[in-house]
Amino acid sequence: MDQANLLKSLDDLLELDPGTLTGSEELSALEAWNSLAVIGFMAIANEEFGVVVSPKKIAACTKVSDLVALLQAA
Repeated sequence: MDQANLLKSLDDLLELDPGTLTGSEELSALEAWNSLAVIGFMAIANEEFGVVVSPKKIAACTKVSDLVALLQAA
């Protein structure tokens, strides 16, 4: 799993400028991080990285780096 590609995909999903996310951001501080973004993240994980992630695991994440770790652990 390529962290740079995931961060780029998350930038796109959250409609941020490319290169905005570094991994240290709190999800609660991201205005566009909501239930639709969770579904979008699940789609990215599955389609781009071949990983199925449960909503419960995503809900336990507090930082962007936690989302990255979910995919790296799979």
